[in-house]
Amino acid sequence: MPVVRVALAGNANVGKSVIFSQLTGLHQHIGNWPGKTVEKAEGTLHFRGRTIDILDLPGIYSLSAFTLEERISREYIAIERPDVVINVVDASSLERNLFFTLQLLEMEAPVVVALNQIDMAQKKGIEINTRKLEELLGVPVVPTVAIRGEGLHRLLERTLESCGKRASFPKYGPELESKCARLEKLLDKIPDLKYPAKWVALKLLEGDEEIEKLVTERQPAIMRLVRRMRSELERAHGEQASLVVASERYSLASRIAREVQSFHPARETLSRKIERITTHPVPAYLILALVVASLFYIVFQIGGKFAVIFDRLSSKSEGLPLLPRSVLGGLLAAASVALPYILPFYFLLNLLEDSGYLPRAAFLMDNLMHRVGVHGKAFIPAMLGFGCDVPACLGCRILETEREKILAALIVSMVPCAATSVIILGLVGRFLGIRIALLLYALDFCIILLIGRLLSRILPGEPMGMIMEMPPYRIPHLRTVLKQTWGRTVDFLKLALPLVILGNVVLTTLFETGSIYTLSKVLSPVTEKWLGLPAITGALLIMGILRKELILVLLATVLGTTNFSSVLNAQQMIVLGLVSMLYLPCISTYAAMVKEVGFKKATSFALFRIILAVFVGGIAFRTLTLL
Repeated sequence: MPVVRVALAGNANVGKSVIFSQLTGLHQHIGNWPGKTVEKAEGTLHFRGRTIDILDLPGIYSLSAFTLEERISREYIAIERPDVVINVVDASSLERNLFFTLQLLEMEAPVVVALNQIDMAQKKGIEINTRKLEELLGVPVVPTVAIRGEGLHRLLERTLESCGKRASFPKYGPELESKCARLEKLLDKIPDLKYPAKWVALKLLEGDEEIEKLVTERQPAIMRLVRRMRSELERAHGEQASLVVASERYSLASRIAREVQSFHPARETLSRKIERITTHPVPAYLILALVVASLFYIVFQIGGKFAVIFDRLSSKSEGLPLLPRSVLGGLLAAASVALPYILPFYFLLNLLEDSGYLPRAAFLMDNLMHRVGVHGKAFIPAMLGFGCDVPACLGCRILETEREKILAALIVSMVPCAATSVIILGLVGRFLGIRIALLLYALDFCIILLIGRLLSRILPGEPMGMIMEMPPYRIPHLRTVLKQTWGRTVDFLKLALPLVILGNVVLTTLFETGSIYTLSKVLSPVTEKWLGLPAITGALLIMGILRKELILVLLATVLGTTNFSSVLNAQQMIVLGLVSMLYLPCISTYAAMVKEVGFKKATSFALFRIILAVFVGGIAFRTLTLL
């Protein structure tokens, strides 16, 4: 029997990932959509003698084309045509969720509604007549509590029953229906339209640019009628046609919700008490500071302990031949980034996201983050950049638009990580005082702010406003969190390991053959003449591409002392610290940047950082010499 292809679709924070995890168990993998930075989670299960492939679509609120996630979801549903779309709906926010459900019905795909978190709705005093809801929507509706696995067996049964059964287009007002019917007759004559004709008609009235382009290429005469119809709607309602269509959906969603819901008084829950505290202007920011400090502390503590272990393992490879030692060193370098930082970062991030706190943290920091040119959601990845820039870059995929992801990933890659802090604190802080070290951090943040604002102006598109759902607090589903954490970590290692091993082999070869000293001589016009540093630091900065702290470690090895004040003056220490902060990211961070923003953008930004570091370092050296 053929494999049944099922897509999970719905708003963010409705429990899609929990349902996906419960259904697929260990038979799942997480990657990226081809050529995109959006995660693609797929899994397989066997039920009633059938094999079911499940795809977890991105959490979205509409099937427009404003965000990359929306385009991916609607293209998959319309063109790939899964056998069934399971629309996961938050039962405690039925009216808002039905707005998306109606759009799925407009695409006439086979739909089954999973009325999830029915227990949360009951705690809020909401009772839903599922039979009535099923009747009004014209598709199966199954109550579920995904976190406990309730209703999932029945959900799979109704899913198999619904294979190939197309949903009916929802009934809107007579004015909209008549216009859609006229356009539908013309659109039916266009071959290879890909989308349902009535859905295309509605999208044309909305002013969907991608659909307009599609129709214009095939039948431009239709667009004249569309523009006339839009004008009629706008004159009759006094607002844009797109708002008229949206109002029709909201009106129908509201009417359905009113008919199927009943309310009774609910006692105040712990979730509501926590909600009051974490959104109050005074304690909210104190709690946020505590949460961030805890993340910061935990990641640093775990990272530091694992780093010691891997350093010991690395030292035991000294007696090996060159190539095996280089490969082992590369593996240990990658592991010392992934295990200490990525695993706890993703675990904690998923815990916060699943608990419902992450959207609140993003909301609190939105104003400040927008001054840098990024969305409020970039706050958590930026903070984790102090531990390691790799999870910081990868964490930027929580942002909605491609522009926001690229902008945030580039900016957070400049946050001084733990390895960079080893140089700043171990060199500048130790020998010149903590105040000078803190001044370097302050200067770095000012530069990040300026570059963020510059990139915000250069990258096409407008900054996203803070429009996001505040889901109720809930206990995280540990198995889902662990699976997502492990899947994302493995995904990173597949990309980073080859690059790290290759880089380690090349750099170790340079050191062993003595070519590193030749390289230092070639770079001396920059290091000695412009930056005022010892010639050897040019080669050490290149070695630092593998791990930033190697600059300091190898400097001690080459100079034969850890008392850097005996071989470097104050100006050289400051310049070396500043250049180390600004220049190329480590190879693992570069790999993460390539994964998130693409090879071309990541490489261009890396080259820009070299120029920036050399320019700022040279200016700093001359300024300090004058002072």
